[in-house]
Amino acid sequence: MDSLTQIVLGAAVGNAVLGTKIKNKAILYGAIAGTIPDLDVVFGLFLDPIVALEIHRGLTHSFLFATVLAVLLGYGLHRIERAKGVSFKEGFNLVFLGLVTHSFLDAFTTWGTEILWPWNYSFAFKSIFVVDPLYTLPFIFFLVKSMRETKDMKRRMKWNTYGIVVSSAYLLITLILKFLAYNKFEESLDKQQQVFNSLAVKPTAFNTVLWNGIVEMDSSYWIGTYSFFDKGEIEYQEFDKNLELLKDIEKEPVVERLIDLSNGEFTMSKSKNQLYFNDLRFGLLKSYPKETQFAFSYHLFENADGVWEAQEVKKEKRDGVVMLKNMWTRIFGD
Repeated sequence: MDSLTQIVLGAAVGNAVLGTKIKNKAILYGAIAGTIPDLDVVFGLFLDPIVALEIHRGLTHSFLFATVLAVLLGYGLHRIERAKGVSFKEGFNLVFLGLVTHSFLDAFTTWGTEILWPWNYSFAFKSIFVVDPLYTLPFIFFLVKSMRETKDMKRRMKWNTYGIVVSSAYLLITLILKFLAYNKFEESLDKQQQVFNSLAVKPTAFNTVLWNGIVEMDSSYWIGTYSFFDKGEIEYQEFDKNLELLKDIEKEPVVERLIDLSNGEFTMSKSKNQLYFNDLRFGLLKSYPKETQFAFSYHLFENADGVWEAQEVKKEKRDGVVMLKNMWTRIFGD
C-alpha cells in the first residue's frame, strides 16, 4: 500500500500496544515501524531497475526481518521509555506488529509479498489497489479522534479500535467483491464457451467497483473490465503471446528474470524492429487502435558485448491522466 496508509496502520498498531502508557509517542513509534519495510524502495534507487523490482517486498517484508528488528528496536524502545513502565515485551510487540501488519496489508494488493522469505513465494490476494481512499480516509478519521483523547484512555482506545475494525472489515469486503467479480468473468467466458488456462482478477486504480480480468488462453491473453454497474456483457481485448519472438533468447538471464518477475503473465511484441517484453499484471497504460502500451513494458536489446539487456519503457504522465479519466467514466457502467 502507499506510504500514508502504512503510516496510519503502523500508528494505530502502536497506539493499541502502548497508547495508554505513552499516548501519542506510541503513535509516532508505530508510524516509524510501519514505514520501515518500504526502505527496500530507497535501496532500490541505487540498484539496477530490475534488481530493485526483484527485491521489492522481499526480505524487509518477511517474518524473519520483523522478528530480528523487533528484538533490536524493541529493546531500544524499552530503554528509552522504561521510566514510563514500558517493558521489553511491549517494545517488541509494538515493533513486530507494526512491521508484520505492513506486510499483511501489502499482501492484499497485486504486487506479491514474500512474507515467508527466504522461501521464494509471493502472497498476493489482489483485492485492493495500492491506493484506496475508502480504506485510508476512515482510518485517519478514527486515528485523529483517538490522538485527541489524552486523558480519557477508554475513549482513546475505543476510537483506535474503531479504526482498526472498520479498516479490517473493508479488507474483508474487498475479498467478497473480488469473488463476485471473478464469478462474473467466469460466467462471461462460460457463455462464450471459452476454455481458458487461468483467470486473474484485480481492482483498477483507487476503487473496488471496476475490476480488471486477465484470461490466459493457449496462445493469447484476453483482457477485460467489469463494473458492478454494468448491464451488458464483458468485452475483451486479445493480445497474442508471440512466444516465438523468444525463440533465440529465452535462456538469456535478463529474459528469465523478467519472466520470473511477471509470474509468467507476459506477452512479447515487436515495433519498428524493436523487441518488447510486456508484464500483464498491472494492465494497460494506453490502448489505441495503432498504439498499445502496458503499465510495465521493457525494451529488450543486445549491447555491444553481445549481452541482452532490458530497459523499462518510459511512462508519460499524460497517458496516466487519460487512463484515469477513462477509468472514472467506465466505473459507472458500460
